[in-house]
Amino acid sequence: MLNSCRYRRLSLAAAILMLGTASIASAQPAKAQKDKSKAAPAHAGARFKVTAPDLVSKGRIALPHVFNGMSCNGQNISPALDWTNAPAGTKSFAVTAYDPDAPTGSGWWHWVMYNIPASTTGLVAGAGNARGMLSSSNAPKGSVEGTTDFGTKGYGGPCPPVGDKPHHYHFTVFALKVDKLDVPGNATAAMVGFNLNANKLATARITGLYAR
Repeated sequence: MLNSCRYRRLSLAAAILMLGTASIASAQPAKAQKDKSKAAPAHAGARFKVTAPDLVSKGRIALPHVFNGMSCNGQNISPALDWTNAPAGTKSFAVTAYDPDAPTGSGWWHWVMYNIPASTTGLVAGAGNARGMLSSSNAPKGSVEGTTDFGTKGYGGPCPPVGDKPHHYHFTVFALKVDKLDVPGNATAAMVGFNLNANKLATARITGLYAR
């Protein structure tokens, strides 16, 4: 009789132990799935993007956008740009055109425009051709032209040395967390660039090539 009672108690204890083990095993996959869900991003937002109707990414830049001067015979018209999906919190935009292949040791700044209002979604062709007098141009109201490496304000197109391999011209749109850059009117392109990178939320870029 005593042995029978003892056997029943041992059997009950074994059953309880097995139930507990099964519960823990079934909880572990659920916990792993929960942890995986936590690690996954909340959502994949649309990417900030710029397009240029007159430029094909890594394609040759056409003559209308090439510099006029220094033995180059283009029309020096700044290309049209359109951008979409600016990040939340964008308070202004800026646009730059830069040639990292110029044989200067520091590249060449071809275009600097900043304080572009946050409501803007693009620039029309020629918006950068006012030589700083933006009140009478097609540029967005309130925007400012910076000094390029040509020594003037406004767009200056490609004009690489004859015989060079094609240069890369990066047209970059900056989405900024400030509505205005705190720089003097005669700030160099490098100084403006420093402030752009210090205040950027995101950038979008398209690159064209040119050689002669």
